[in-house]
Amino acid sequence: MNEKQAMKTKIGILIWSSLTLTAYAQKQDYPIQPVPFTSVKFADKFWNARIETNRTVTIPASFQRCDSTGRIKNFIMAAEHKGKFCTVYPFDDTDIYKTIEGASYSLAEHPDPALARYLDSLINIIHKAQEPDGYLYTARSIDPLNPGPWAGPERWINEQKMSHELYNAGHLYEAAAAHYMATGKRNLLDIALRNADLLVRTFGPQKKHVAPGHEIVEMGLVRLYRISGKKDYLDLAKFFIEQRGHKDYNKKSKNEFENGKYFQDDIPVIAQDEAEGHAVRAMYLYSGMADVAALTGDTSFLKAIDRIWDNMVGKKMYVQGSIGAVGDGERFGENYELPNATAYNETCAAIGSVFWNQRMFLLHGDSKYIDVLEKTLYNGLISGVGLDGKSFFYTNAMQISKNFRTEDTEPERSGWFTCSCCPTNVVRLIPSIPGYVYAQNGNSVYINLFISGTGNLIINNKKLSITQQNNYPWDGALQFTINPESALEATIRIRIPGWAQDEAIPSNLYQYESPSGKKTEISVNGKQVAYEIEHGYAVISRKWKKNDRVTVDLPMEVRRVAALDKIDDDKGKVALQRGPIMYCAEWKDNNGQACNIIVPRDAVFSSVYDANLLNGVLVLKADVRSVQIDPSGQNINTQNTTLTAIPYYSWANRGKGEMTVWFPERVTDLTLLTK
Repeated sequence: MNEKQAMKTKIGILIWSSLTLTAYAQKQDYPIQPVPFTSVKFADKFWNARIETNRTVTIPASFQRCDSTGRIKNFIMAAEHKGKFCTVYPFDDTDIYKTIEGASYSLAEHPDPALARYLDSLINIIHKAQEPDGYLYTARSIDPLNPGPWAGPERWINEQKMSHELYNAGHLYEAAAAHYMATGKRNLLDIALRNADLLVRTFGPQKKHVAPGHEIVEMGLVRLYRISGKKDYLDLAKFFIEQRGHKDYNKKSKNEFENGKYFQDDIPVIAQDEAEGHAVRAMYLYSGMADVAALTGDTSFLKAIDRIWDNMVGKKMYVQGSIGAVGDGERFGENYELPNATAYNETCAAIGSVFWNQRMFLLHGDSKYIDVLEKTLYNGLISGVGLDGKSFFYTNAMQISKNFRTEDTEPERSGWFTCSCCPTNVVRLIPSIPGYVYAQNGNSVYINLFISGTGNLIINNKKLSITQQNNYPWDGALQFTINPESALEATIRIRIPGWAQDEAIPSNLYQYESPSGKKTEISVNGKQVAYEIEHGYAVISRKWKKNDRVTVDLPMEVRRVAALDKIDDDKGKVALQRGPIMYCAEWKDNNGQACNIIVPRDAVFSSVYDANLLNGVLVLKADVRSVQIDPSGQNINTQNTTLTAIPYYSWANRGKGEMTVWFPERVTDLTLLTK
């Protein structure tokens, strides 16, 4: 057995041990269980390249920047209780935790002794910075008598505002769980458990009451509960969620910071029915509520997040899956407030949306949640990291025009940010993607994402492997080889994406301008089969034998997407989609401009794969019109031109210039701008 095989065997034992521990503590859980990322091996050109770039470029760059910016130094000074906090935000500690988490996921697939030793050295620094009772927060520990301005003069006193003490703890727990599952080492896990035990001693019904200012500690506590079986952690996660909506804010104020909406703290969570406030905080809260609902059976939590999800997907989501439209507060706006020129769309919010939608699927078994997850993943999330793996977007624009600038819209990528939560969040998300492909419930197997590679499952105490071969997302021809160790009665549920069923999004917020008329075809061992669709899945039940082959042909056409009339900025405009990919026009391919393009209703599109462009992309082309102004600035006309559209995720990798997602279908008005 080589080193890599030994590591995988060890990981499998650890996962089984973790599940065994929690089995005695929990009476229920998500009805559907994801297949762990360690049981899925990719052989996929699209995703392997990104995971490898994350491993070889993004993770090392993140650690280097944590070092050069003083984030690591903060922990060293905290251990010595001397010096001055040398970064800007008290949550800068989490950039180290998140990078450790991503590096741990990477280690699980790519054993790397040098990286493992480096993680141990960082964990030793973190251990020394932890106070004897478990408290860990460098912004206070460095100089307890003179903590940073957000920290407050005493522990936890500013938690419900902006101290981020519990937010830091949550990311510590997430990192510790990942590191333990990947390596079997308890060094970071023990640090996390000591901190969690401090929280249990500090907060609760007869103790301190606080609603965490920035959620994620709830998710982290659940992770520790799953590993340790200690119910106190689950109880505390539920307690923190239930504390929301009881603080005496100025309810009459329209300022979301003053009325509590920014923190999802204006009313109790079970009474909330709208996605509100800071979008990242909201995603982490709703994910935590899903975890607690699954593990405790709290139906009031479940009903609330069902309502909130309907609101977000029906009224507050951009066409490429991004959320959080308003830069002031990095927050959701009002219903249908989805401007293009000022769109904020934080990358962390897209990552949080993936977390939440995965949990909603595990609760309900409906493909609509994976449809949103896929849209976000392939578009508004990976747009946040450059193809080089070391340049990033904090925000993800919908339109960049040379005639309009806003401080919240980034026209080009950056290597790092003063608040660098997004790059390090990308670090931990990318290597975890194998864990989103498959799920199971009894003898039912769900195939959610179409990524070449092999998943290994246990069904009715029998081993089952499923191997995918495809060229997704560019081609809709999918092949699945079903390989049980012996004949196996099982139900395979293959997601038929909404975009393949004339549904642009699981609501009426966006719709295709015209129906496709094409149906997905499925064959088993070369014979076309009739199939039933249940909750968005093609259901195939049979006795599976070795090397049974299922083929699925998803119709991939260029689709014109129109928005609901209530979205003012999109009236009379069209967006372009092919398969799961949303497209945009960028200056580089369109004569130096993009915001002057008109896509008439009779435009006919062709598509061609260009292996030499943007690491390989499928490009859309069509004969369209463009608005031109003559050199005098006094005459305007339209001219024939060829539109070249590229995947939205790939923009801003070739310099700075115009970009747009939405195209007018005809000229209805002109706005005259003067310089």
